[in-house]
Amino acid sequence: MIVDGKAIAESIYTELKPKFEALGRKPRLGILVVGGHAVIESFVGIKTRSAEALGIEMVRVNVSDKSDMGKIEQAAQRLVDTTDAVVIQLPLPPGIDVNQILAAVPREKDVDALNPNVPEEERLVHAPVALAVVEILRRNNVEIAGARTVVVGQGRLVGKPAMWLLKSLGANVSVFSLDEGSIDDLKDADIVILGAGNPGFIKPEHIKEGVALIDAGTSELNKKIQGDADPACAEVASVFTPVPGGVGPVAVAMIFRNLLELIQ
Repeated sequence: MIVDGKAIAESIYTELKPKFEALGRKPRLGILVVGGHAVIESFVGIKTRSAEALGIEMVRVNVSDKSDMGKIEQAAQRLVDTTDAVVIQLPLPPGIDVNQILAAVPREKDVDALNPNVPEEERLVHAPVALAVVEILRRNNVEIAGARTVVVGQGRLVGKPAMWLLKSLGANVSVFSLDEGSIDDLKDADIVILGAGNPGFIKPEHIKEGVALIDAGTSELNKKIQGDADPACAEVASVFTPVPGGVGPVAVAMIFRNLLELIQ
């Protein structure tokens, strides 16, 4: 089963739109963009178009990548003060203290669940990518509780939040990184979540027949966005998310589901 993330996202938007309309006001979602390049503009564009379709006002603030930390924090605070929730668009340019900027967004407006000072169990919403992983698994009737699950990578956007959420749902989760462990650990997994950002390094021989393979690893290779899994893995997996078009669209939809939850 090759997952159509765009179709899942559209079904989520269909569910969300009347709920936003029932609020009786137009929600405001702030987004802070520091510097910028083509990939960032692509991500921001997807979020902006989705917001418009849902009747949400996207308030964008641009800050030069040559700005000092004080100016960036002030821009983040301005969005916190004037919108219902705030997205700090990642990645931030080199030299920026990412944790310091993310910490400027309080948990009641942290639609991406990225404030490093808020423990996972105290967040009001979960990270959009982790929610997207669970949504895809559930829609494909993959049992999470008790499943042998390997998360590849320990990053703030995919690995750490996915590990925490899947554990909280009863999965038996272990973490594999390129620096530790053996790739053979993947062969016994019922569910594999990829978030390493290493294009195509997971091959069909690394996974077992029938695994649910959720590829949330994205990186640019030869000017194309690619996932961590070789596309040939789709022939072995029972559930497979392509990159692009798999986890990404669902994760964006989860930002807006989080927004609704924060403002209701």
